[in-house]
Amino acid sequence: MSENKISDDVLNVGRAVQTELQRVIHGQPTAIQSLLVAMTAGGHVLIEGVPGVAKTLLARSLAAALRCRFSRIQFTPDLMPSDITGVNVFESATQEFNFRPGPLFSDIVLADEINRAPAKTQAALLEAMQEHQVSIDGQSRALSPCFTVVATQNPIEYEGTYPLPEAQLDRFLMKIIVDYPGEEDERAMLKTMQALGDKASQAHSIVRPVVGAEEIMNLRAASHAVRVDDTVLEYTLRLIRQSRGFGSLTLGASPRAAIMLLQAAKALALLRSKDYVTPDEIQLMALPVLRHRVRLTPEAEIEGLTPDACIESLLAQVDVPR
Repeated sequence: MSENKISDDVLNVGRAVQTELQRVIHGQPTAIQSLLVAMTAGGHVLIEGVPGVAKTLLARSLAAALRCRFSRIQFTPDLMPSDITGVNVFESATQEFNFRPGPLFSDIVLADEINRAPAKTQAALLEAMQEHQVSIDGQSRALSPCFTVVATQNPIEYEGTYPLPEAQLDRFLMKIIVDYPGEEDERAMLKTMQALGDKASQAHSIVRPVVGAEEIMNLRAASHAVRVDDTVLEYTLRLIRQSRGFGSLTLGASPRAAIMLLQAAKALALLRSKDYVTPDEIQLMALPVLRHRVRLTPEAEIEGLTPDACIESLLAQVDVPR
């Protein structure tokens, strides 16, 4: 794989999607980059932020930029597994059961307010995220090769919510934190929404589809071919293993976290038009990939520490290879 070929792929795919997202999303370059990395790596994404910071708009704009099948699921406490997976329906005319697929049978699935669903529904989603299939009446049905979950959740509202189990959190490639934009970005956002007029409530509708399922699969194949030198692999291993003995953490990063960190770093390197990973990509992906996979000690929580602060301290402690 030549670097010129990689550059062509990035220009035709990654930058095209990024340009469309930036038409309606202002002041969130890290969130946009993380979404593109997840799309390239083939992983699921959890977007967390307070109400009104464009979490849903970010997810819907990504879907709008992709010529893929899209579905949105509004998670509620009364949502049943069959509501998302589908159901076998008896047809009296044919005297047979016919399968009616649920919204999971799409390429991009927006799981809005995912932590409002009960445990049984989250378990059905867990199988889909891990196995890329759903089980209905004892029969397994495969999902799309491009199947990707982009989930949102509110970190401050707990009434009527069900915390995501650790096993499900671990299936998300990364957790993206969406914060308030800066003043200039917020001003640009206001001007954009003002110019949209009656389309402001559906801002994602102005995003043009620029990439299809085939281009996404080609990009993912290219990311898997990105090289990882032994020194970078050892650096990643030291970060992961040292997290398990970090004083402020009761739960360090798992072996799956190491695999996903490398996958994300390879995708980021590809989007940077490189066919090899450097420690810089590992460091940039450490926060979104690890922040939902580690747990603080009670003492650290009392002191006001955050997972991000612990991960940054960990990065400062591990020597970077030259």
